[in-house]
Amino acid sequence: MADRSSPAPPPVPRVAVVVFLLKGKAVLLGRRRSSVGDSTFALPGGHLEFGESFEECAAREVEEETGLKIDGTELLTVTNNVFLEEPKPAHYVTVFLRARPARPEQEPENREPDKCHGWGWYDWDDLPSPLFWPLEKMVRSGFDPFPPQASRGAEN
Repeated sequence: MADRSSPAPPPVPRVAVVVFLLKGKAVLLGRRRSSVGDSTFALPGGHLEFGESFEECAAREVEEETGLKIDGTELLTVTNNVFLEEPKPAHYVTVFLRARPARPEQEPENREPDKCHGWGWYDWDDLPSPLFWPLEKMVRSGFDPFPPQASRGAEN
């Protein structure tokens, strides 16, 4: 009989879409329940599904996780994150979008308590700790998810 066991295939990169959901000078963050980055604060988001646009993924993930609908998305940046020191290797190409809640008065709900401890609005100048390391790396680099001041646009 032939040996049917074969080595596990090597891990492959996956695409994640995450959203800087902004309200005033605050950003929505949730505390992760995950083998990768457990108990760190992260943006809402998740895996891109086959055939889905970044915008569709962002809207779906934000609503699945928080119950919030979003208004308009804008591509901010893309990062390449390789997790080698976690329980299992992972490689994510992460697409970061910016959006605002469709109804600013609506508060987020924790719709996936098995994946998140809860959601909250945090002032960009006073973020909680610890941040999920890809987000922390962006913050330390001086990245700012907020659009330029409207008055700057009026000068053109």
